[in-house]
Amino acid sequence: MPKLFSPLTLRDVTLRNRTVVSPMCQYSARHGCANDWHKVHLGRFALGGFGLVVVEATGVTAEGRISYGDVGIWDDTHIAPLADIVDFLKRHGAAAGIQLAHAGRKASTPIPWRNGFDEREDEKEAVGFEAWTPVAPSAEIHAENKGFTTPRAMTEADIAATVAAFAAAAVRSDRAGFDMVEVHAAHGYLINQFLSPISNHRTDHYGGSRENRMRFGLEVVAAVRAVWPQGKPLFVRISTTDGSAGGWAVEDSVAFARELAKLGVDVVDCSSGGFEGYGIKPAPLYQVPLARAVREAGIKTMAVGLISEPEDAERIIAEGDADLVALARTALDDPSWPLRAARTLKIGTHDLWPIQERGRMPGWEKVLGKI
Repeated sequence: MPKLFSPLTLRDVTLRNRTVVSPMCQYSARHGCANDWHKVHLGRFALGGFGLVVVEATGVTAEGRISYGDVGIWDDTHIAPLADIVDFLKRHGAAAGIQLAHAGRKASTPIPWRNGFDEREDEKEAVGFEAWTPVAPSAEIHAENKGFTTPRAMTEADIAATVAAFAAAAVRSDRAGFDMVEVHAAHGYLINQFLSPISNHRTDHYGGSRENRMRFGLEVVAAVRAVWPQGKPLFVRISTTDGSAGGWAVEDSVAFARELAKLGVDVVDCSSGGFEGYGIKPAPLYQVPLARAVREAGIKTMAVGLISEPEDAERIIAEGDADLVALARTALDDPSWPLRAARTLKIGTHDLWPIQERGRMPGWEKVLGKI
């Protein structure tokens, strides 16, 4: 059996294989509520054989959304539509995860396919248009002339309220039936903004030294772990490096990961970048070494970033670079990627196929010479 298709047990949750669908924002919610688009978008990955499917970056507060079209979980009205999605995913063999997020100074941005904030007055209600002033560690805009708004600096009361919002979101996630939550601490969003000296210029005990810059993120994780059921795993996504001289680096992430492990984090999801003008050049498998480096801290990791070939995914798991592989655009291109990977790696079974479809596949493959 290829390692990619071996089960992985995290606390009381067992994933059927090591393939994961990364959170991908759809910008299609209205006032934070998921809808049929999200159910169909996510449900196809469960039918396609993935082990874990993770809902997009989900706002723990209304002001924490990247855009007004983001899914939210700051209110009880958000639970039922998410629970419907969770039920579908789990009935078809995938574990269901959700990424809890706050965009910080990268919040209140336009929907990507619009020309800035070009919503007409007569359509704003239909699309659920909202705009607001973001919050951040420091009152510094993310980037000029790119749809961002200058934030206000968070007070300590704001920080405490945001920590509480993450915890409340975790409680709602459990009520919705999710198997796993991931705290988003990557990609230049709020927790990453506190971690990185690029964006954190505070002079209180949330800024300055690495220990101080880690404080907010660790407070969030501790609060989430305290309310998230002990039998359910907790992931944290990090930008392992900013890709900048003098910014957040791999050695900082290793130190952060050690602290996360002490708090009961089960997996660190290893991405990179997120700050304007910085980053590492994308290429196939370019972030896999980051997952391996963080794994040396004694914690399980997930590799992500331009992983597309089954043989590469198998090698990542088999050689100990990571414990899970996460796909995003690869999954959009092929929502049944695990089924194709199973054929490529010759696992010799069609059990991953939905029962309504699996009986048709052996004859089809034989006629076309795929087996």
